[in-house]
Amino acid sequence: MSLPTKKAPSPPTNSPANMFLPSFSSLAGTYCQSRHALGSRARKAGQGILTVRFEMPFAIWCSHCPKPTIIGQGVRFNAEKKKVGNYHSTPIFSFRMKHNVCGGWIEIRTDPKNTAYVVLEGAKKRDTGEDVVKDGDYVIQSQEEKERMQSDAFAALEGRVEEKKQVVTDKSRIQDLYRGKERDWDDPYVASKRLRKTFRLERKMREQEGEKTEALKDRMSLGMDLLAESEADKKRASFVDFGLVDGEDAVLKARSKPLFSPLLTVTGSGGSGMTTTSKQAATAAQKPREYLQQELGSNTRAAVDPFLNPGKPSPIAIPLIRRKKSAASSMLVDYESDSS
Repeated sequence: MSLPTKKAPSPPTNSPANMFLPSFSSLAGTYCQSRHALGSRARKAGQGILTVRFEMPFAIWCSHCPKPTIIGQGVRFNAEKKKVGNYHSTPIFSFRMKHNVCGGWIEIRTDPKNTAYVVLEGAKKRDTGEDVVKDGDYVIQSQEEKERMQSDAFAALEGRVEEKKQVVTDKSRIQDLYRGKERDWDDPYVASKRLRKTFRLERKMREQEGEKTEALKDRMSLGMDLLAESEADKKRASFVDFGLVDGEDAVLKARSKPLFSPLLTVTGSGGSGMTTTSKQAATAAQKPREYLQQELGSNTRAAVDPFLNPGKPSPIAIPLIRRKKSAASSMLVDYESDSS
């Protein structure tokens, strides 16, 4: 006797039937195999080139621009980085970039031997005088220079002559230092006493100046640091000339002036046939007259206006205004009230 089999349920009408759904691992593998982990930066990875952000280590002159153009230190470019060799076990990298102004290509390489960068093509390093050997600098010779000094007698002789000159210069400098030390520190007690005395005097002066500065800052409500007074400040302050103030008279004169004073208008007395010289003479004669009129008007206003002189009586009496009695007020009859 066979058991009845259970029929498998049919898929719903809204589900995709008879369709293959690929797994996520197959999709991920296909997608990752078609792209690099660095994206567009590695589009030339097959040639050993990687696009990086390169910052200019020093200022350079572009050789492709029609006019002399300088590229400052710190300017950044999208450069093609490529390994071009080795110095012992240290790799040498090349950075090739495009100047966006002229479109020319510039190539800079690392120099592990001298721990520097070298401009190979497309530009020239700006000369700032840093590569010049100064007094007291010790130049490290390379292996080739050492071999040339050993094989070439003239080169060795030149080196010895330069060394002798440097020895004489250094010796004279050392002797000057010894003489200065003996002169200044022959008696250490006297030298120390002189230094301490100078320091005490300067310290007292600094404390006094600090107290004056703090008092000035408190009085003027200044929230900033004030510098010490210099001779140039004194000269500049001496050039400033402040006018004299006559006290109450000056204040009264300023208050008596109108708020909007009319401009001086000079009218010529001659006709159109006057010459330039006669017009200038008429103008010069008219200006003092108008200034005098303004001054008299200002003084009169100051003397007459009672608001400018609240404590003094006005020299001009102001007549009182009498009003006429109305007919209604004349018909009223005075009478005594009952309460009186």
